[in-house]
Amino acid sequence: MLKKTLAALALTSALVATQSVADGHQIDLSGKTVEWIIPFSETGGSAKWANFYAPLLSEALPGNPTVVVTFNPGAGSTKGANAFQEMGYEDGTTIFGSSGSTQFPYLLSDPRVRYEYSDWNVVLASGTGGVAYLPPELSAQLGDGGDASALQGEDFIYGSQGATRLDLVPLLAWEMLGLQVEPVFGIEGRGDGRLMFERGEANIDYQTSSSFLSGVTPLVEAGTAAPWFSFGALDADGNIVRDPTFPDMPTFKEVCEATEGCETSGEQWDAWKAFFVAGFPAQKMVFLPAGAPDNAVATFTEAFAAIQERDDFAEISRARLGVYPQLTGSAAQTAMASATDVPQEAKDFVINWLSERYGVVLQ
Repeated sequence: MLKKTLAALALTSALVATQSVADGHQIDLSGKTVEWIIPFSETGGSAKWANFYAPLLSEALPGNPTVVVTFNPGAGSTKGANAFQEMGYEDGTTIFGSSGSTQFPYLLSDPRVRYEYSDWNVVLASGTGGVAYLPPELSAQLGDGGDASALQGEDFIYGSQGATRLDLVPLLAWEMLGLQVEPVFGIEGRGDGRLMFERGEANIDYQTSSSFLSGVTPLVEAGTAAPWFSFGALDADGNIVRDPTFPDMPTFKEVCEATEGCETSGEQWDAWKAFFVAGFPAQKMVFLPAGAPDNAVATFTEAFAAIQERDDFAEISRARLGVYPQLTGSAAQTAMASATDVPQEAKDFVINWLSERYGVVLQ
């Protein structure tokens, strides 16, 4: 039902935004430069997502402003998000792109968080997926269905942005599979984790779909990386199913079911699924700052809706972003609500796990 509801809301909100602009309630960005702030490094999935949309957004906005993607990494995106929180709306020339690694510290009440999602104005919510991969020599040890049992004695190194970031989804998944994974915390983007893998400094990694498609597929084709599983996608009833971008890969749920000792029910599974849902179906979002007037929100909403109505959008987005919902208007607001709220039981489990496993105390 969630997928059907979001689809209906997306259509309705796009029509409303289009009518609003048609009635002249828009901002004119002629001769201006729109700065799209990404709080990560320029090598990761968020950079690829923003760089894909930026020239299309320039064409779709009234006045065809130049759209420039800039980067403000640090503290797993918290630095950039805190800075954006301090920015008030001026003239529509500043937008912000968040990711799951921005959402998770907010969900977990990380004391470094000084931003509030409800202050911001969402104009796009992009779903995505994630893929875990290994060196071919380790992948060759996997059993049927991706069974990880043979790898439980291996020592793994993983480049991580931080345990309270989106990385908690793969870190918890690998622990559920019984793997011994030592994270190296402090990288500024998932692209930096991929570079560690390429240099042989890490022997397990995951990337969001856009980064996997562009950055890891060449490694797979060269024989230096082997895909293992996707995190999956949600069907209309909220069940985890195969990712439509990677339909031939097993999901983490399938791999867990194939691996002795990994359970797809109970407190641990419920916590993993809750944070997967918060982190991926609406993982990346675009915001105008606090105080943005309705006509500015409508202008950007209509522009993103118009991009998706392009005849070539399905084709060009498949190769760069994968096959995932791109939501505007009321649908984006609904997606943001689901991405910034998880059950208290899941929060409590993760907070306790972070303390016991990594010594991370959130207070």
